[in-house]
Amino acid sequence: MTRIKGGVLHAKRRRGILKHTKGYMWGRKSKIKVAKTARSKAGQYAFNDRKVKKRTARGLWQIKINAAARKEGISYSKLMDALKKKGIALDRKVLSQIAQNYPALFKQILAVVKP
Repeated sequence: MTRIKGGVLHAKRRRGILKHTKGYMWGRKSKIKVAKTARSKAGQYAFNDRKVKKRTARGLWQIKINAAARKEGISYSKLMDALKKKGIALDRKVLSQIAQNYPALFKQILAVVKP
């Protein structure tokens, strides 16, 4: 039986890894051992940060709602409680957009909610 060398597949695998790490600094872009770990770490960070992105967006919405609500003399927590009790189902994203872009409409919502 003849010997089959794996040079082509080996080079292809390395080339694929180095293609993913293009643009990285130092040996992480050119040395295969370091590039492998850099690529796997990058994947982990990307996965985690997709969740962190959602978390920070929600925090920003809360800040915007709170700022607009306090201008009208009500705190964020009291506003959200009143909305829930009145059965107004506006999520934080929509409410923050209303507060930022349509202050008159936000005042109308507060007029309905305020005790």
